[in-house]
Amino acid sequence: MSEGAGSDAIDVAVGPETPDGRRRPVSRISLSLSEDLLSELDAMVGERGFASRSQAVATILHRSLVEHRHEVGDRVMVGTITLFYDHLAHGLQQRLADLQRRYIAEVISSLHVHLMHNQTLEVVLVQGPAATLQAIADAMITERGVISGRLELVAALMPQIHPFRPEA
Repeated sequence: MSEGAGSDAIDVAVGPETPDGRRRPVSRISLSLSEDLLSELDAMVGERGFASRSQAVATILHRSLVEHRHEVGDRVMVGTITLFYDHLAHGLQQRLADLQRRYIAEVISSLHVHLMHNQTLEVVLVQGPAATLQAIADAMITERGVISGRLELVAALMPQIHPFRPEA
C-alpha cells in the first residue's frame, strides 16, 4: 500500500521477498514528524524516486542499523573500500597490493580505474568481521598518496565461491 504526500502514517502491507519468492510480512507503525521534517522527507521521496515514504524511511533506517552494527559489534559483513589516490605517489600501488595480500581472507576482489591527472579510483570488495574491515580500510586510507577513502558495509553475506579443502 502506498501513501500519498498528505498521509501521516508509515504503512506498508508486504515487505521484501524471501529467497523462495514469498513476501515477508511487515509491521505497521505510525511516525510523528515535524512539518519541516515531513516536507524534507517528501522532497527526498520525489527527488530520489522512492515509491513511498515507507520505502524512503525503511532505506534510511536500514542504513542507520547497518552503521550501528558496524559501530557496536564484530559481526561478519560485506562491503567496499573506495579509494581515490594519486597513482604517481611513490610505492603506493605496491603498498595497497601488499595490504590486500595480507588480508587475503577478507579481500574478495578489487577494481581500479585510471582517471585524468594521474589519479586512480579503486574499489575493493571485502567480507569479514566489521572491526577487521575497518582496520583494513583505515590502513589503506591513511597510506601516503591516498586523497580520500571510505568503507561502506551492508548487513549481508556473499555465498562462498569455492569451498576450501586442504590438500590430502
